[in-house]
Amino acid sequence: MWLLAMFDLPVDSKAARRRYARFRKLLLTEGFTMLQYSVYARHLASEESGEIVKQRLRADLPPDGQVRLLPVTDRQFAKMEVYFGSKRKKTEDPPKQFTLF
Repeated sequence: MWLLAMFDLPVDSKAARRRYARFRKLLLTEGFTMLQYSVYARHLASEESGEIVKQRLRADLPPDGQVRLLPVTDRQFAKMEVYFGSKRKKTEDPPKQFTLF
């Protein structure tokens, strides 16, 4: 499954810009990848691991603005259409699975 994090945070003051940067860094340290400005995605092995990530994000939400967390299946994510200008591009592939012994 994929977890999408979409946010709209104020950047009208120096403190607000710091909170924006801190939240963005939190997403990156949690393993999210930027799809476009203020839209980040992370591939997860299961819904249970998604709940753990959502709990960590909820614990450090900025006091202002809006954050949306949307879980989608691999199949739903693969149906996304991505365009750069008028040219269609392939959606991101999930990370390769590997086994540790």
